[in-house]
Amino acid sequence: MAGVEVSSQPAVLGGRPAVDIPAPQWPVTGQREREWLSELALSGKWSWLGPHEMAFAKEYAEFIGTKYCVCLANGTVTLQCALQALGVGPGDEVIVPGLTWVATAQAAMDVGANVVFADVDARTCCLAPEALRAAITPKTKAVIPVHLYGCMCDMDAIMEIAREHGLKVVEDAAHQQGSRWRETRAGAIGDAGSYSFQQSKILTSGEGGAVTCDDEEVYRCVFSLKQVGWAPDPDNPVSFGEKPKLVRGQRYGHNYRITEMQCALLRAGLERLPAQNAQREEAAAYLREKLAAMGGPLQVVERDERVTEQAYYALTLHFDSTKAEGLDRSQYVQALSAEGAEFGGGYEPAYRAGLLNLYDRTSPIPYRDREDMQDYASLRLPNVERAVRETLVILSHEHLLGGKDYLDEVLAGIRKANDNLGRLKEHFAAEESGA
Repeated sequence: MAGVEVSSQPAVLGGRPAVDIPAPQWPVTGQREREWLSELALSGKWSWLGPHEMAFAKEYAEFIGTKYCVCLANGTVTLQCALQALGVGPGDEVIVPGLTWVATAQAAMDVGANVVFADVDARTCCLAPEALRAAITPKTKAVIPVHLYGCMCDMDAIMEIAREHGLKVVEDAAHQQGSRWRETRAGAIGDAGSYSFQQSKILTSGEGGAVTCDDEEVYRCVFSLKQVGWAPDPDNPVSFGEKPKLVRGQRYGHNYRITEMQCALLRAGLERLPAQNAQREEAAAYLREKLAAMGGPLQVVERDERVTEQAYYALTLHFDSTKAEGLDRSQYVQALSAEGAEFGGGYEPAYRAGLLNLYDRTSPIPYRDREDMQDYASLRLPNVERAVRETLVILSHEHLLGGKDYLDEVLAGIRKANDNLGRLKEHFAAEESGA
């Protein structure tokens, strides 16, 4: 950081912003997908188990370390189909962390299950094992641990609790494509893994998703659910990765198919993913070290030593208001934003999210017996709500692909805020009073 020279005046007070280098752009594309997409446009083979879909399913299963992978339309229906394939249905309860994207809960509700929201760890913001245990009832059938932002769930504890109570485990690994817990990849630890390839994800095709598993029956069920009821013919088996002969699966299937164009993008992106993940890991370690040495209210959340490789949808940071001289998190992040350091907050509590209005007529909730359900309107999960209001700060993954000079400018912006906490507090107090 010694080479970064910036004005000591905070940008929000009129100084020059610390970050001058443009933020890295996302998504990244290359020659490989441009050639494949051009060929596909002329081929007429745009969907229905084409060669790119079959190849990506095999390549991704090998990357994750599972026997099977099924490609689907998005990361919401992946959760839905995984739950159905594992036997979750109407009247069952599925435990979901209260801090997650709304689709995690919506997928369970859409298969008829009742969602029980549980609290998260105060630092990692991932499902807290003790909260999982406390939420289990005789109706609990499954749990969806969400590996959130830049942290993994405590999978040792979660798997122990799940096996003790006979629960199915669907890992929501949309944020952790490539992370390893004790050398096993996220999504290969539980009974099934669910992934999203939506535009913001570290492996993306704009939209899309996948389910991974080791159980053949789960694989065949997910395949049938997404393929309008058709399933691989058990009497004509082929090696995984080859296009199977299909038979009627005797299921109520859906059209959740992915396209060849998406799979071409994913195949090319998967080739880059290990190197990009390594670069993000290095950048995260650098920011963790520098912020620890700097001190101040903003620190990178500690990495669990059982995480042997970390992918980052976002870097998870913790804001400590007791070290901010009266400045709250929102004000602090606003000051960083003025410096060109693009930090932000996380999701709102899923049980009160405006995008998951559980009491609207379009929701399944009004048509269920509320006596059998958690009271979402009055639910309070202390760690979730404190993280949302006060402590959680994230930095999106593309910033971790910036070079050291870019990261040093981001750090310089943080230092400016830390060196002027009192002045920033006075500034925001004056704004609030209208002075």
